[in-house]
Amino acid sequence: MTKRVALAFSGGLDTTVCVSLLKEEYGYDEVVGVTVDVGQPESEFEEAKETADAHGLDIHVVDAKDEFAELCFDSVRANATYQGYPLGTALARPIIANAILDVAEEEDCDAIAHGCTGKGNDQLRFEAVWRTSDLTVIAPVREMGLTREWEKQYADEKNLPVQSGNDGVWSIDTNLWSRSIEGGQLEDPSYVPPEDIYEWTDDPAEANEPALVEISFENGYPVAVDGEEMDPADLIEHLNDLAGKFGVGRTDMMEDRMLGLKVRENYEHPAATVLLTAHEGLEQLVLTKEERDFKTQVDDQWSQKGYEGLVDAPLVKALEGFIDETQTKVTGKVTVKLQGGQCRPVARESDYSVYSEEVASFNTETVGDITQEDATGVAKYHGFQGRLANDVAAGVEKPELAADGSGADESEE
Repeated sequence: MTKRVALAFSGGLDTTVCVSLLKEEYGYDEVVGVTVDVGQPESEFEEAKETADAHGLDIHVVDAKDEFAELCFDSVRANATYQGYPLGTALARPIIANAILDVAEEEDCDAIAHGCTGKGNDQLRFEAVWRTSDLTVIAPVREMGLTREWEKQYADEKNLPVQSGNDGVWSIDTNLWSRSIEGGQLEDPSYVPPEDIYEWTDDPAEANEPALVEISFENGYPVAVDGEEMDPADLIEHLNDLAGKFGVGRTDMMEDRMLGLKVRENYEHPAATVLLTAHEGLEQLVLTKEERDFKTQVDDQWSQKGYEGLVDAPLVKALEGFIDETQTKVTGKVTVKLQGGQCRPVARESDYSVYSEEVASFNTETVGDITQEDATGVAKYHGFQGRLANDVAAGVEKPELAADGSGADESEE
């Protein structure tokens, strides 16, 4: 009986060596390669095909770009970031994992495999999806304790054309929403990255005239740029190109992974930066303080589950119930200014605004039928408990209250 395994195949170093290892070390007769399109550049598919041909491997290419774009827009509604950067790779992994699982089941595979190491997050994100099935999960790099240096030597011995970004110096992962660069000298936190690690963003120091860009939202979803309506994937690609010219969307950070390791990561995410900035600017206009305060907690929880690759968890569905309710008012337009690597909102408008220029203006005397003098009582009470606590701590004697509560001592009358 033929033993068949489906492999998450990108054509990069890790997955390339896994093809041979699954046959030589694990005894599988056939490896079914699966490449999932979540917005990678065309060159990556060409490289994957070149590597697959060298192996004699037929690969399935699954188009999940639109599905991924929709999840990215869900993340905008949740203001989803992890330790300060927009989620990209993390959101793509469940989409990729589900697509590979579908192929594995269609091809009657006995097992499903990935090329993740035992130190990263992606092993957890893939397997959270795959372990819902009865297929055996295999992780050759993790299980055999492989290093990048060993893999490079192995690929050379097998004469495999491995592409891994900058001739293998960096490990690069690209999708519609973000581009990550790691490995090599970047693992040293004191190393200053060269400008050539970036592809999506120009040097922010380059002189560019500032640009104003208008983003339109309906129910929290981005729908148009400068009045032109676009599908999610097209809108993201347009903003990646536009904002990238101003150096918008670079992150160089020390990131805390799920396994407890701290790692150095570099990211590019121009469109994500613009859309998250604009969305939050619109929420500031249309949501009450109580909604904004509570939604911060909801967004943090959504972001954490998104980082873990658990976007289908029951908690996420519950969180999205609250998000859906708040987003019914997040309809309007936000103008952002792009300049020198920065993106900031400079104007916003919505029919659901809870802001009143007349009420807030210093040039108007009253707030409806409320006069300025009405604030005097509030001002007296504000901070009263704290003042009382400080007096008690300092040993200040509390005043005696008269029977009528006036504060006068009856014996002194």
